[in-house]
Amino acid sequence: MLGLFLGAMESTAVATAMPTVIASLGGLAIYSWVFSGYILAATISMPLWGRLADIYGRRSVYLSGLTIFLVGSVLSGFASSMTVLIICRTLQGLGGGALIPLGMTIIADLYGLEQRARMQGYFSATWGLASIVGPLIGGFLTDHLSWRWVFFVNVPFGLLAGAVLGVALAGTDRPRGPVKIDLRGAALLTAGMAGLLAALVEGGRAGRFGPGHYVLTAVSIGLLVEFARWERRAPEPLLPLRLFANRMFRAAAVSGFLAGMAMFGTISFIPLFVQGVLGGSATEAGSALTPFVLGWVTFSVVSARLLLRVGYRWPVVGGMVCLAVAFLLMSHMGLSTTRAVTARNMLLAGMGMGLIMVPLLLAVQNAVPRADLGAATSATTFFRSIGGAVGVAVMGAVLSAELGRQLTMVLGGLEGAARAQLEVLIAHPDALIEPTLRSALPPAVLAAFSQGLANALHGVFLVGLSIASLALLSAFLVPAGRAQDLALGDKRPSGLTP
Repeated sequence: MLGLFLGAMESTAVATAMPTVIASLGGLAIYSWVFSGYILAATISMPLWGRLADIYGRRSVYLSGLTIFLVGSVLSGFASSMTVLIICRTLQGLGGGALIPLGMTIIADLYGLEQRARMQGYFSATWGLASIVGPLIGGFLTDHLSWRWVFFVNVPFGLLAGAVLGVALAGTDRPRGPVKIDLRGAALLTAGMAGLLAALVEGGRAGRFGPGHYVLTAVSIGLLVEFARWERRAPEPLLPLRLFANRMFRAAAVSGFLAGMAMFGTISFIPLFVQGVLGGSATEAGSALTPFVLGWVTFSVVSARLLLRVGYRWPVVGGMVCLAVAFLLMSHMGLSTTRAVTARNMLLAGMGMGLIMVPLLLAVQNAVPRADLGAATSATTFFRSIGGAVGVAVMGAVLSAELGRQLTMVLGGLEGAARAQLEVLIAHPDALIEPTLRSALPPAVLAAFSQGLANALHGVFLVGLSIASLALLSAFLVPAGRAQDLALGDKRPSGLTP
């Protein structure tokens, strides 16, 4: 839980400190890679950490990942330029990819199905608490000490987590004799996913995909195809393709990818809606996500108990319904939308994600043999993270293209100074989020831009609704039946004593 707290708090705390970091180090043009570098490294490394944990044991591999995370944190705190900070954050993300999936794997080792469901509720509560207090901690440290302490503060938490886990799991690692690490598979997956995600992130940020993005995407897909071919004959595959023969794993991979794509791709734009359309402050934009977090945490606990009564399928179906309805309601948001309506929609979306993610994770853990538990757990988190990265890129491109079209249409109805000011905003739309600039704009320009942004976000939410509808259909791939009857996990020898 301490490791999960670190992983979940990191991004929100750093986001709060970034304006001060930019003022200190510069590098506004590349600052988004402070987040993208961490996410890419964490996502790509998840399957590797999971497979290493299956081979060498949970304790030593988890502690290795935690050590890399802490080293990256300390180096980030000492960064002297934005480029150095991005490199250190990428190193930090490499270790961060071990914290959440291996924490979930250790819980699956220690507990049976009913206890495991309860423990996942505690983990979800920890994740929610970290997401809420992260901005508060980041803001306090930045204001009263230095932005560098946003990274240094990870060290005491990390050392405590490592000490507890090192003592509690002492003597549990039992390596499976001489093994050969799949270095070729790791290299192919890393290069393929890094290229694909970099193309999507940069293309989405720019609002269009140029020839360079297409070339990089094509090369990356070729590397991933070669990775799949190699994994079929590798003696110790990084991602055992036999997992895809498991119906539960396939269902979780597809549903998790689509749900992650819809949800994480869209909540990235809710703060933009609050600031750019409703005229809220940065604090109000951040607090708009609080109902989402609370709904996720609360219904994670509910779903963990519910699946013991009705099985895995129906909580996931119910969650997908909540998600689709939330996007339907979001697609009707506009200039007249109140904060209460925005909070209601985000609460409903959070309820949906809470009902979806815990049952899918527990279903996979209970459906695979112990030898593949780490790989299967990490792969489940991996597909959800990949879905989120793809969703952000695709919807970012939709937003940029639609916003340009909307503002060009509005431009024809304006004349003189108002037209000139709107032309500047079309070239630099981020400027409208600054409250000082908003207050200085003529009402006609502000109204035109806000309406154009609202219309563009309407298109984004419609894309999210389409993806959520596909996710709802995919939920019926999850096998029906009682969770206890479908669980392989309680029939396998544990190897660990709680």
